[in-house]
Parts: sequence; C-alpha cells; structure tokens
Amino acid sequence: MSASAPSPVPEVEAAAPAPSASHAPHEPYVPARESPRELTVRAVALGALLGIVFAASSVYLALKVGLTVSASIPIAVMSITIFRFFGRATILENNIVQTTGSAGESIAAGVAFTLPSLLLMGYDLAAGRVLLLSVLGGLLGVLMMIPLRHGLIVEEHGKLKYPEGTACADVLIVGETGGTNAKTVFAGFGLGFFYKLLGDPLKLFNMNPAYRFTSWKGASIAGELTPEMLGVGYIIGPKTASTTMAGGVLAYLILIPLIAFFGDKIDSPIFPATTLIRDMSPNDIRSRYVLYIGAGAVATGGFISLGRALPTIVKAFRSGIKSFRAGKAEKATPRTEKDLPFNFVVYGLVALLLAIWLAPTLGISLPTAILIMLFGFIFVTVSSRITGEIGSSSNPISGMTVATLLITCLLFLAMGWVGVDHRAMALSTAAIVCIAASNGGATSQDLKTGYLVGATPRRQQIGLLVGVVTSALVIGYTLLFLNASYTTRAAETYEVPIPVESITAQVEKGPDGKDYRVAYQPNSGAAIPQGKYLVEDSGKVAFVIDPGIGGRVPHEPKKLEGDTAVPANAASKGTMLGPDRKSYTVYEVAEGGAMHAGRYLGEDGKLVYELREVKKLDAPKASLFALIIDGILTRKLPWSLVLIGVMLAIVMELCGVAALPFAVGVYLPISTSVPIFVGGLVRWLVDRKRGQAGSDEEFSPGTLLSSGYIAGGAIAGLVAALVAGVGMEHKFDLSTVFTRFSASNLSGVLAFGAIAGALYWAAVRGKSAVGKSEG
Repeated sequence: MSASAPSPVPEVEAAAPAPSASHAPHEPYVPARESPRELTVRAVALGALLGIVFAASSVYLALKVGLTVSASIPIAVMSITIFRFFGRATILENNIVQTTGSAGESIAAGVAFTLPSLLLMGYDLAAGRVLLLSVLGGLLGVLMMIPLRHGLIVEEHGKLKYPEGTACADVLIVGETGGTNAKTVFAGFGLGFFYKLLGDPLKLFNMNPAYRFTSWKGASIAGELTPEMLGVGYIIGPKTASTTMAGGVLAYLILIPLIAFFGDKIDSPIFPATTLIRDMSPNDIRSRYVLYIGAGAVATGGFISLGRALPTIVKAFRSGIKSFRAGKAEKATPRTEKDLPFNFVVYGLVALLLAIWLAPTLGISLPTAILIMLFGFIFVTVSSRITGEIGSSSNPISGMTVATLLITCLLFLAMGWVGVDHRAMALSTAAIVCIAASNGGATSQDLKTGYLVGATPRRQQIGLLVGVVTSALVIGYTLLFLNASYTTRAAETYEVPIPVESITAQVEKGPDGKDYRVAYQPNSGAAIPQGKYLVEDSGKVAFVIDPGIGGRVPHEPKKLEGDTAVPANAASKGTMLGPDRKSYTVYEVAEGGAMHAGRYLGEDGKLVYELREVKKLDAPKASLFALIIDGILTRKLPWSLVLIGVMLAIVMELCGVAALPFAVGVYLPISTSVPIFVGGLVRWLVDRKRGQAGSDEEFSPGTLLSSGYIAGGAIAGLVAALVAGVGMEHKFDLSTVFTRFSASNLSGVLAFGAIAGALYWAAVRGKSAVGKSEG
C-alpha cells in the first residue's frame, strides 16, 4: 500500500487521448507497429537493483509507521538519468526499469504488515518462511493481474485513471524529450542519508528529543525527527498528517495522563498489566493499555474504509470474472496487447496452489490453500480497481487483510482449529493474500504506465516476475536483520516454569554470561506472556528475548562507569531485575540536575545501570493482526479497551473525520506522529505559497525531494541497524565532541528545522518535472 497521495493527473494528450463517446482507439506514445529495445539485460538488472534499494527502505518504513511510499516515479526518474550517463535508453527500457523495480515496494508492504505478527505471537521469524511467503504472494498478485489487464486497463481506459501509473507515464514521456532529471531525487537521498547518519550512529545531535511534563502527571511529548518521516508527512499531505497527529495528542496528552491520574492511588495491578500504574512510565501505560484502544480503532477504521469500497468491490469482482473468461480466447494481437499466454497463467496458479499446500515450512492445509486462492482473486481484483479509481494511497490493503483474517479465524473457530499451529496457518493465509493484493495494485499501475507509453505487456509481466523474486530475497533478510539489530534481552521471573515441551535443545548465553536453553511460549493468556525466552533446565525463566519488531521491553540497562550517587532529584519507582538477575531499585531522575533525566537502577545509594530507551520498530499493522488472531482463536483479550477504540473510531466518523489515520495516530508513539505532522505542515505552506492547495503533483520538486528523503533516511537506518547489530555503537558515538549540546533537545530541533527548511525552499523554488503535454 502506498502512502503517496497524488491528485488525478491529466493524461498526456499526445500519447493517450481520452476516449470519446464513440470510443476512439487509443494510440500509445510508441505505436504498436514500432518495436524499440525493451526487455534488455541492462534494464532488468538496473530495475532489480533499484527495486532492492527501495524494497529495503520500504521494509524499514512499513515497520516504523505502517506505511510505504510509491517507488515507481522515483525509480523512473533515476533510470532516465542513469541511462543518460551510461548510454541513452529507449522509453520502453526505462519503463521496464520502473516496472521491475516497483515490485519491491509493494511486496515489502505486504511482508512487513503481516509476518512480524509471528514474533508477537511467540514464534521465531524463520528465513525460509519469510522468503517463501514473499515469493508466493508476489507471484500470485502478478499472475492474477495478467488476465485482468485487458478488462481493467484497456476496456476501462478513460474510466479508471490509475493516477500513479498515469503520472509515471508522463515522467517517462517528458524524460524521453529531455524534460526530466533526477537531481532532486538524488539530492534528497544524499541529504536524508547524511542527516540520518549524523544523528545515528554518530549522535552529533539528538534525533529523538523528548520532554515529560513535571506538573502534568503522565503527559509527555517526543519526536523522532528523521528525514523519512518528514518525507512521508509531505507526501500524504496536511489533512492526513494533522489527523494522525490528533490521534497522538489524544493518546499522550489525554488518555495516558487520565490513566496515570486515576491509577495513582490504586494499590493493585489492573488487567492486562501486572505492575502498579503509579510505577509505570508514559510508555509503559501506552503499551499496557492505550495500545489495545488504538488496535480497536485501527481495526474499525480499516473496516469502515473497506465498507466504503464495497460498491467498487462488487463491480471489480464482476469485471474480474469477465476478464478471466475473455482471457481464454487467444487471437492475433498487436505488440501492445500481447500478454503472457493464458495457459501459462493457469499452470502457474496451479503450481502456486500446490506449493502453498505442500510446503512443509508453511503447514497449510488444502482447504486453506484453496481459500487463499479465492481471497487472492477477490482482493487482487478489488485492489486493482480501487487503485485505478482513486490511487494507491486509498487502497485499503489493511482492511482487506483484516477481513481475510476475520473470516479465516471464524472458520477455524467453527471447525475447532484453535491450536497454536492454526494461528500460524491463519497468519500465513492473511500474509499471502495481503502481499498478493498489494502487489496486484502496484502491478496494475505499472501496466497502465505501459499501456500509455506503448510497452509490450508480456515483457512487462516478465520484468514483474523477475522483480518479485529478486526483491523477495532482500526483503526477507532485511526483515530478519532489522529484528535482530534491535532485539534485547531483559531479566524476568515468573512463579511458574515454561512447559517442558516448549523448551528446545538450543543453548544461548544470557547477559549474565551463563548458558541457558531457548524456549518459545506461543500460548496467549498464559501466566507467562507470549514470546521467546532463555530458561534454566527446569523451565524457570531467566531472560526474555524481546524482539526488535513490536517488542514490549522499552528499555535496556547499560552499566554506568565509576561510582554514581543517587541524585537529590531522583524518585524511587519500584524494583526491577538487572542483567545480573539481582533486584535493583528503579530511580526516575527529573530534568534540571547534573545527570541526564531518565530512569536508572541502583542499590545502596548508588546508581548502577542507566535504563536507555530502545527504539523498537512498532509494526502497527502486524501488532493489530496478531491481536485479531489471538483474540478470536483464544477468546482472551481485554475487550473493554478494544471496544473503547472501536467506539472512538465511530465517533470520529460521525464527526466527519477519517477514522483510520486518526486511529493510526492513537496506536503509534507520538514521536512518530510529530515529524509526519511537520512534513504535512511544510506541504501546507508550499501549497499556500504556490496557490494550488492540495494539488502538489506526484512529480513536483517537493514530492521528488521527499521521496529522496525517505529512501536516503531509510537506507541510513539500515546502516545504523548494522552498527547496532554488531555492537559498535560506542565506537561511532561522537556525542562527547559537543558534550551536553549533542544530547539536548535543541540540537535535534535545529537540525530537523534545517532539512524541513530545505524541503520548503526546494518545493517553492523548483519547477515540476512534468507538465501537461501540448496537444
């Protein structure tokens, strides 16, 4: 699902005149009688390479905020410039580059939205499972779009606009005549990349400023001031960015302070938490209570968006049936109408059905495999039609996935399939459908671009199949790498042991240097939370291995050097086990003293460890899907909190506010919403200055620079994750050069203001790369 929000772009008149009432034949930019270079090795190779870069960055972005950004136009712009440097390419070669490369972003969205749910349900994220689901879902989306192409792209030409596909065609056409260059995208990439590296891992400024109000219990504000979040905010626009920020304000400045106020005098834990509210930080209250409210709101918002699309769904389903029937008729066709053979599609779909059923890694039954194919066809058709009508940004992929999960889980419940393995099967079902629907929508945009520029559909489809496989290889390992890089180990103890059948033979050293057995606890509602643990031979828990994606432990103890006395402005906040499994007093140090404000572990009047905040990847969509599976199949869920979220979403809709972005704001940390809001604010200022509010084009300087910010910042995030993964943060940490200023909130605000100002300047001073062609 793309987060970009382009306005419908006028089609290039010289290339693709709108059909008249008499259905005048469409004449593409490159006529069918011509056959320039198209599916060349260099085009496919460059497309695969750029697809890998944008796929990796899309995984990071999807895990952070549950959004991805369309990659087609940035890839097209970069391809035009790269080929000009190494030898000019034809417009159809450039189209193959963007077609092959764009597959990565859509698959990354589907993978990152669903598969991390396995971690949250107490499973490991096996490389084989991730790779297999990525390839199967991606191929399913492409294959199902082949027979749908004629009905949705050709027959509906002039009715289904496919905004991103049309805009990409405009970029390619004007690039062919010399009007496009990639300087803006490359500048954004470089600026975003180096800004992010200076902030993390070099830490020359504080990229995560935060402030806790002293006289307003439980209230806090923070910002993860990164270039990719700024770019996302600019692209989605001020309305969505402001709505998302409003959700964050509700969570952090209303709900959390309310819970802290009423819970301050309560002397017993309130379900689902196991600790006292007065001993919780704002982040603790969010993860124990507000997260469930946000999940209920997100699920409801997804259903509402899906319900709005119901007429489109019915229409798309009928169109899909017609297209499948029409696809059986092979006849002599011009080059621009040649698809891969229908027999190839049929045999490919049968092979996918068998692979889904027989793959031992997935453990999917034949009825479930058939269900996947059915849902795949329905939602690929729906996805394509919705992207054709209103663009990828409004494509409710998460709503379709929730619908798939709910129906699947209710069927499993009716058949008594409520075991641990059935949860993984339900998630695999949703994952393949989600990836297929996401890739189906992106594929239809690519095919629309090809239809306008005069590409050969068959060659585009081959490029898409190649892009699926190459991107899937990178996406899976990127997901595993990011999870490993931010995984932490925290000492925990429980009165009951882990069951013997859950303990593996695998041995791993704990933070205290001792050897422990690895155990998995996938049972929801048990005395020990779902997760992966290090245990003694008896099953007694020693440490939780908290995943980097969707983890529940927000702090990691770091040993302090020398003797540090407990300062006068420190308040005791209960006890906690340290990495040596000894019990320590938790001290909260307030602002204004000689020490950094934050939480510490201490004993005998000395501070021993600093509880440093760990920036986990929140994976909001994956958390929601895990909640749905566990809630239905185990029937153990804090439904009161979830229902508050449901009603909150309904109230927003009754007020005329889109519930889904508001719900996402409630669900995500406010630190994520703040930079998105700033990006939306910059977009609002640019629109006012340029006198075209709400219509900044997909290919405008501001949008292209934002795309560069997103790619550069996300790739730098992978570099930072690599540094963290090998344990070398201290070697790259240059914060001591500027001492306290580097750690101050002001340093981050000033640095972020600089790149926000650069975005505004480029957007108001630059000219659009593409304009409406002359007739």
